[in-house]
Amino acid sequence: MQQDSDFVYELPEVERHVLEEHAPLSPQLIFKIIRKEGEVELERPFNALAFSALAAGIFVSFSFLFRSVFHMYMGNSPMEPLVSSVGYTVGFLIVILGRMQLFTENPITTIIPLLSEWSWKRLLKMIRLWSTVFLFNIIGTAIAAVFFSSEYTLSAPVENAMSEVASNVMHLNFIENILRGIPAGILIAAIVWISPQTKYFRFVMIFFFVYFIALGDFTHVVVGSCEMAYEVIEGNADFFTYFFKFLIPVGIGNIIGGTFIFTLLIYYQVKKELLTGKK
Repeated sequence: MQQDSDFVYELPEVERHVLEEHAPLSPQLIFKIIRKEGEVELERPFNALAFSALAAGIFVSFSFLFRSVFHMYMGNSPMEPLVSSVGYTVGFLIVILGRMQLFTENPITTIIPLLSEWSWKRLLKMIRLWSTVFLFNIIGTAIAAVFFSSEYTLSAPVENAMSEVASNVMHLNFIENILRGIPAGILIAAIVWISPQTKYFRFVMIFFFVYFIALGDFTHVVVGSCEMAYEVIEGNADFFTYFFKFLIPVGIGNIIGGTFIFTLLIYYQVKKELLTGKK
């Protein structure tokens, strides 16, 4: 290691800057970047969190809309999943690149400060943030679902396509929704973790990760809540199905994937180095 350091400092200044610019960020540094972001999020006032989460719930619903539009044009074509999954990325791109509060991003961002320095005060702040963001994400998707269901908003073919797309989340049972929610939680957490490394390619990275969530038919609690709310409004589902067959199990699956699998594994990967102060 000492020889590597000596080699770096022996380089001309211009070459040293180029080398440092192209060097990948260490896991410890990424952890610290996300921890800093999490600390800021935990201190945000209620109004800022609520309006940001409300906007995220409304705008992420465009994933449901555009997936349905692509589905309408593709019909029963064998290529339909490959094409309609592209539409699923739209809402996520708007929300994540727009730095809005999306519930499935919060588990990794806000759990890391708690893992780094445990306290009851931090835990209460995390619970406050999670509950606020989740509640207003769901309210936002409900508003979007009401808008989409208006007879004046969309054409009849698009409405039919939306019902067909939404029916995909209705046929899953409690356990299936938990299990299908886990990969979605992992992939969204991976977007947060990889983002500091890909600031110039975030669009492409987010696009492909979300694309694979749709292509794998995994369940996401926020987008799916718009789909289920739309079905409730259309009379194709009831509130019991919405809450107990979809919302609760998918939320559990997303949290398991994003927090208990991805974030904890990442934390224990860097824990020793963080405690010893190694880089």
